[in-house]
Amino acid sequence: MTNPTPLHSRHRTVLPDWLALYYKHPIELTHGEGRHVWDADGNRYLDFFGGILTTMTAHALPEVTKAVSEQAGRIIHSSTLYLNRPMIELAERVAALSGIPDARVFFTTSGTEANDTALLLATTYRRSNQILAMRNSYHGRSFSTVSITGNRGWSPTSLSPLQTYYVQGAVRTRGPLAHLDDAAFTAAAVADLEDVLGQARGGVAALMAEPVQGVGGFTSPPDGLYGAFREVLDRHGILWISDEVQTGWGRTGDNFWGWQAHAQNGPPDILTFAKGIGNGMSIGGVVARAEVMNCLDSHSISTFGGSPVTMAAGVANLAYLLEHDLQGNARRVGGLLLERLRAIAATVPAVREVRGRGLMAGLELTRPGTDEADPDAAAAVLEAAREGGLLLGKGGGYNTSVLRIAPPLSLTVAEAEEGAEILEQALRSI
Repeated sequence: MTNPTPLHSRHRTVLPDWLALYYKHPIELTHGEGRHVWDADGNRYLDFFGGILTTMTAHALPEVTKAVSEQAGRIIHSSTLYLNRPMIELAERVAALSGIPDARVFFTTSGTEANDTALLLATTYRRSNQILAMRNSYHGRSFSTVSITGNRGWSPTSLSPLQTYYVQGAVRTRGPLAHLDDAAFTAAAVADLEDVLGQARGGVAALMAEPVQGVGGFTSPPDGLYGAFREVLDRHGILWISDEVQTGWGRTGDNFWGWQAHAQNGPPDILTFAKGIGNGMSIGGVVARAEVMNCLDSHSISTFGGSPVTMAAGVANLAYLLEHDLQGNARRVGGLLLERLRAIAATVPAVREVRGRGLMAGLELTRPGTDEADPDAAAAVLEAAREGGLLLGKGGGYNTSVLRIAPPLSLTVAEAEEGAEILEQALRSI
């Protein structure tokens, strides 16, 4: 028999209080198609958040659904103790696309686990527990990744297995460097990095950085900043880990990976990915040059990482993305959407800034006439947009005053315009 208790009440009874839910009256999504989803009441929404940037190509993409169904009909699970054809095929494609020479790939089940693995590799390779991280950063919810998160809203403990030093430079338009031009901003951030390294005792293992900060509100530094950091890191033997969990696979339009906007001194030593590659299936992973990846001197396996079903989904999804040039679509449609959002923002005093690239846009809301973050306004717009048929995300440091926009990369021009119109109405309603 169907349980008559409302689903939200059942959720609150058996799940943790700290498990966040959107909306005053949370919605249950039951199915999706293309760029749209439906809730249990039959309401249809244009999805501008994709399950936190995870439904990368489209909901119910036939190619992915077919690959998952066919693989599930053969074998669902084997673990990494056996040869796994879909895992090897996806690893070959990812290694070739990564830009990292002599690349090795290890698959996980999430971005958190991928970043956790990257930290294990870096600290083992360098024999150091010291990590550089960016202010306002977010890298996952495990004990090690929380310990380098530079955002108190997502860091529930001050206990840490790592010694973390936080560096300036990831937020272009706030903080003590915001008034500088790009060249001076980069020079000042490099000087700050040098100063921070002067505080470290012995060798630092790695810098982990998101090319565009996700939970932090889609903030990013000037192009080339991490490349400039690389010169300093190389002098000290410090590894560069690029967290591409949200920026990978062409979402930014201009580049396939976020690190490529900072490529003047070569690729990162380690690259992490997750979210979009599975189009909703649970895939994460780490790419590193062989010397770094093979530094572990003990045995290891992954029970669920590299699952035949999720790997089949990843192979099909990546093929679709490349064959349909979704990176190019992100650049074209995302560029039009950003122009439209900036035109709207010019007439809405509550919008401090529209930022982003490709199909990765953030609208920062402040109290009009000030630089004071306004999380209540962001929450109100999120609600109003849902009522209008549009799903958005939130983020932005510890005060969640940024609306995050990251629809599937197959978004059409007509859908971008539709979403912009709904968002404009929501902004004007607050």
